[in-house]
Amino acid sequence: MSAVSALPASGPAVVAHAAGDLRIEDVPLAAPAADQAVVEVVYGGICGSDLHYWLHGAAGESILKAPMVLGHEIVGVVAQAAADGTGPAAGTPVAVHPATPGPGAARYPEDRPNLSPGCTYLGSAARFPHTDGAFSRYAVLPARMLRPLPESLRLRTAALAEPAAVAWHAVARAGDVKGKTALVIGSGPIGALAVAVLKRAGAQRIVAVDMHPKPLEIARAVGAHEVLKADDAEAIAAVEADVVIESSGSHHGLASAIKGIVRGGKVVMVGLLPSGPQPVLISLAITRELELLGSFRFNSEIDEVIAALADGTLFVDPVVTHDFPLERGLEAFEMARNSAESGKVLLDFRPTGSGLVLHHSADEPAS
Repeated sequence: MSAVSALPASGPAVVAHAAGDLRIEDVPLAAPAADQAVVEVVYGGICGSDLHYWLHGAAGESILKAPMVLGHEIVGVVAQAAADGTGPAAGTPVAVHPATPGPGAARYPEDRPNLSPGCTYLGSAARFPHTDGAFSRYAVLPARMLRPLPESLRLRTAALAEPAAVAWHAVARAGDVKGKTALVIGSGPIGALAVAVLKRAGAQRIVAVDMHPKPLEIARAVGAHEVLKADDAEAIAAVEADVVIESSGSHHGLASAIKGIVRGGKVVMVGLLPSGPQPVLISLAITRELELLGSFRFNSEIDEVIAALADGTLFVDPVVTHDFPLERGLEAFEMARNSAESGKVLLDFRPTGSGLVLHHSADEPAS
């Protein structure tokens, strides 16, 4: 593993400059503070927010105002431990909890730091200066973010720890699902991971919904008992689920969730809808006494996820459909953009020695 003296002064990273302007370029490696470690990144999962920064220059209300390194779903190996002795030793394989809770004027429950108004996240433009992400060969990170991985857990599987924690948090928001019927609207990576978490939690019947065959195939592979096409409104309404996980992030998906749930049921909204007013079947939610619950990121659930991945009780491997070396990173983003053909797409940051494609527009074909 890399020695302290071998750390480079800079390295390649995936940087969003503006809408349609994504580049792989050399960025300097910052000198770590006493409580920071240097991680040699092995895998990074491309998230929907990464795609939004590339394609639209914004993710929800977080608007890109300056170039920003993307990426928050990463695993790697500690190349240099924190100088103050906190965190794992050099050579330790780790996953990353990308949040930094912070204070602010708004009140929030102290036991839910994900709701802290000053919270920052790796690869987020929610504040300015932006918080750079970790899609880079080496990343300087607070030691408190690092989660040591069991020897039995492959890094490729552990790369799903962060999005699986998002799904775990969403399912937990629904309460005890053992023996219940669960409906998952939107079977992209988060939806598929929600299916896997629901299966582990003992849901008796899991029905997954999507527009495309590939996500439904993945949902079946991780535990869905039935799958439905998103345009089959009659079949969705007939499910009468006790719990719905809405992960499509569209008002059409939310409408399906409200129609597909039993009276008095719970709809957990983990898919982030666009900002601004949205058409919602709120009258139906009222007359059926539905509980509409928001779900945002996660807290300590990532530790439970890592343990469940390691002991095999949380089976998620089919969710990863592609991995690309960093020098083909722009092609990887194109694949991740194609939800009809891909699940979770990983970047492999280990050097291969081949040349790098340096620039790519959202409107250009991948090279």
